[in-house]
Parts: sequence; structure tokens; C-alpha cells
Amino acid sequence: MDIKRSGSQPSGKGPEEYFTGTVRVDPLFNPPDPARVLGAAVTFEPGARTAWHTHPLGQTLIVTAGCGMVQRWGGPIEEIRPGDVVWISPGEKHWHGATATTAMTHIAIVEQLDGKSAVWLEKVSDEQYRAESRAECRHADRPAGQGQDR
Repeated sequence: MDIKRSGSQPSGKGPEEYFTGTVRVDPLFNPPDPARVLGAAVTFEPGARTAWHTHPLGQTLIVTAGCGMVQRWGGPIEEIRPGDVVWISPGEKHWHGATATTAMTHIAIVEQLDGKSAVWLEKVSDEQYRAESRAECRHADRPAGQGQDR
């Protein structure tokens, strides 16, 4: 058994080649082989987002604070709020991050395949982001977990 105490692992800055804007990554768990699941709490400041990317075995996002957005390639922007759980299928090209005005934190859970948990692609351009950032959490009065099916 291994207990990771809150605050015992150092925070890191999201690498510029994978993120736009200010992003903090707080590792939660990364067990040794043969386990292959890992998790991190990721905080996106307003306007921050990932680059387009895929995951070989998929990804689960659990929104814990703020208001964010997620989009699959060719699909509509989806608003995400605390309590929302997002499943991204293996190989599905997508991005996620904060809205232009509100920070967002989620727990990201992925499995590694042959030591790799993500394939990073091109950055989401400012034009793509601005076009998609119209969501701006219009449903601020909606309780977490109620709204569009995802």
C-alpha cells in the first residue's frame, strides 16, 4: 500500500508544447508496473487549453472546479462544470480547457500503452478557440451534472 498525502508531490507547469496559457499539473497517482493507470489534477487559468491530442486507451475527465470546454474533432463545443464526467474514446482527437473568462480544474485519468498515455498534435489556434469559446458557461444556474448529454 502507498498513500500519497495531499500536497506531498510537487506541482508542475503544463509544458508549452502541449498547452496554451497557464496550466498547473498536480500529479495524483502513477503506480509502478504492471499497473498502467495514472491521474493528475489539472488547473487551466482563463483562456488556457490543451493542444489537440489523442489517448491510446482513452481518457476520463472529472471536473472539480470552475467552468471549461471540451471538443472532439469535427464536433461541437461542450461546456463542462463541476461534477461532470467526460469519457474520451481511444484515438479520439480532442482538446479541453478553461473558458476565456473562468478557470477550470479537472482530474484526468489515463492508461499507458507501451509507456505512452497521449499523442500530442497541433495546438488549438486562437481563431479556433475564439470561435468555440462562445459557450462561456451560459448555464451558470444549472446544478452540476444536469444539462446536455455527453
